[in-house]
Order: sequence, then structure tokens, then C-alpha cells
Amino acid sequence: MKIVSTKDNLQVLHEDNHIIVINKRVGDLVQGDKTGDKPLSDIVKEYIKDKYNKPGEVFLGVVHRLDRPTTGIVVFARTTKALTRLNELFKNRETQKTYWAVVKNKPPKQEDKLIHYLKRTEKNNSSKAHIKEVPDSKMASLDYTVIKELNNYFALEINLHTGRHHQIRAQLSAIGCPIKGDLKYGFDRSNPDGGIHLHARKLTFIHPVSKESLTLLAPTPNDVIWSAV
Repeated sequence: MKIVSTKDNLQVLHEDNHIIVINKRVGDLVQGDKTGDKPLSDIVKEYIKDKYNKPGEVFLGVVHRLDRPTTGIVVFARTTKALTRLNELFKNRETQKTYWAVVKNKPPKQEDKLIHYLKRTEKNNSSKAHIKEVPDSKMASLDYTVIKELNNYFALEINLHTGRHHQIRAQLSAIGCPIKGDLKYGFDRSNPDGGIHLHARKLTFIHPVSKESLTLLAPTPNDVIWSAV
């Protein structure tokens, strides 16, 4: 996948008058929160303002989010028209999301469909996967395939059917396969950069204005394990 632009470590995968797509790094916060850390949305606004010499405030709409320790594709809207239509696409699951994950334990099957009921706990910002429905839980569904066996790890390709809080992390943990570096969901040690080996690899959707089908690929982070995948 050709990277359109790289500035201040910002990897732009696609850019036009209505949308901009970024390859998020480990630790990037997509939208501002109580930490007060500078979010990716502000960095992208500055990039647009600088590149196009825009006076005044730059409009940028946050369409969806990735967990802070996760990397990969994030789409932002540059116009209100695009934001409204993209919100509908994501809400109605009219997108195809593919993730890559690296786990230490071998999954029970080479490929499988996982269905759980996730219950979120606000106190520690986590979700627990249950086999059967429990009060206040939401159904979560994904498919996974083992795409590569590494020396000490297994690389999985995951297609999401629902978009629940920490869904992939919780569901893989529930089958005994926590993601590398993911202490919150049962991995035994953290990664040096504080991230986890979960990457939003591919996204296919209909452009909100041109109506063309777009398929975007995000290069994986530059580390030994991802390079092996």
C-alpha cells in the first residue's frame, strides 16, 4: 500500500476533499479524553491547516476509534456531509474490517467463528466475554484464521462482524489466546512500547461522496514480529 504522505510521523494512507485516512501508531489517542493528551484528531487538523494554508478552524469529524495500544487504519471526515454518511456506514456495519493479531498460544482451530456476549466494566475499562447472554451484555461476532505460525507465536487474520468495546481482545482472551503485550486481557508481559500486537490491517467501504468502493491497507509497525508476519 502506497503511503500518500508522511509528516511528523503521521502516515496518511488516503486523502481527498472529503476524507483522510491515517495509519495510527501505538499510543496515539484518536479523540481527546480525560488524560488531556494531544489526540490524533488535533494532529491531523494541524496537518490539514498547514498543507492547505487554511485560515481559521479546520473541520475534522471522528468517525470511529481504535484502542490506544492498537495500530492501523483510522478514518476521519473532512466535511459534515462525509461525516454524516460515514457515521451511517459504520453504524449499519456497511464496512469490511480486517485485523491482524499476534498471539502466543495456538488457537483451538485453524479457523473459526467466535460468538460471545460482552459485558463492559467501566471501572477498569474492560469487557468480559461470556458464552451465554448475561444482563447488560451485547452479542459479539468475529471470524479468525491462523495465517502464519512463527517461532513462538501465531498470526491471526480477523474479520469483525460487530464493533464492540475491546471485542477482539476480549474474545481472543476467552479462547485462551490473549494478544501479545495485552496485560489487561491475560498476556504475561507488556511490549516495550506499551502497545499490543493488534493491527487494523484493511478497511473496505463506499466513499461517502464519490460512491466508489475504497479498499485501504495499512502497513504494520516496524518490529521484528510484524516483519515476520
